[in-house]
Amino acid sequence: MGELLVDEPADGVVRLTISNPAKRNALDHAILDGIAVAVREAGDAGCLVLTGTHGMFSSGYDIGDIPADVFAVEAERLVAHPFTAAIDALEATDVPTIAALTGHTIGGGLELALVCDLRVAHDGIVLGMPPAKLGLVYSHTGLRRFIDAIGVPRTRELFLLGRNVDARTALGWGLVNRVVPESQLEETALDLATELAGNAPLSLHGNKRVIRELLRAESQLDPDVERELIALREACFRSEDLREGVRAFGEKRRPRWRGR
Repeated sequence: MGELLVDEPADGVVRLTISNPAKRNALDHAILDGIAVAVREAGDAGCLVLTGTHGMFSSGYDIGDIPADVFAVEAERLVAHPFTAAIDALEATDVPTIAALTGHTIGGGLELALVCDLRVAHDGIVLGMPPAKLGLVYSHTGLRRFIDAIGVPRTRELFLLGRNVDARTALGWGLVNRVVPESQLEETALDLATELAGNAPLSLHGNKRVIRELLRAESQLDPDVERELIALREACFRSEDLREGVRAFGEKRRPRWRGR
C-alpha cells in the first residue's frame, strides 16, 4: 500500500505528501484515509500543501490490480467512500489549501488537486481525465467541480476526448494557477503557503465559506435526477466495459468495447 507523509516545512504550513512510487502515486485506501484524517486534524494550521513524491503527483484511483471476481464491489468502494471522504475533507476545511503538482496529475488525482484552493504546477507535467478511455462514468459532483473551474466546453474536451493537456494549456484553461520551472516548484508553493498562512484567519475562513456555499447553491439537483445519476455511475462499475478498459489501459492496448 501507499502512504501519506505529513510534515511542517514552514511555520503554520502542513504538507501532505502522497507516496506510492510502485504505482505512480495511485490513490489507495491508506492514502485517501490518511488525507481525510490529516485535513480534519489540521484545523489550527495556516495552510495545507498537498503534493506527491518521486516525480509524480498522482495517477488516480488504484483499481488496476483488483481481482476480476470482486472488481465491481472493490472499485466502487474505493471511489465512492475513501475518495469521497478525502475530497469532502479538503472541500469542507476552512484552512487554505494548495496542490503542488510535482508530476503528472491524472484522473482522481486531478480532482483531488482541483478541490484545493490553488494549484501550482511545473512546466514538464501533463494533466488528464481518462474515464472515456476506461469506460468509467464520472461522478456528477466531480464533473460539477470541473465545470465550475474551466467551463462546459473545456470539461467536455477533457472528459469526452480523454486526452492529457500540458501544464501551459492547463494554465490557460484555469486548471492551475501558476506554472514554474521544476526547480522552483517547491519554493513557489511554500512561498504561497506562507503568505496564505500569514493572512487574517477570519477573512480566509469566511471567504472560503461564502465561495463554498455559492457553488453549492448553484449545483443543486432535483433529488430524482440525482438518484438517476448516481445509479448510472454505480452501474458502470458492474459493466464489462470498465473491466476491459482498465485491463487494456494496464496492458497498453486498445480496448475492445462491448457497450455493456
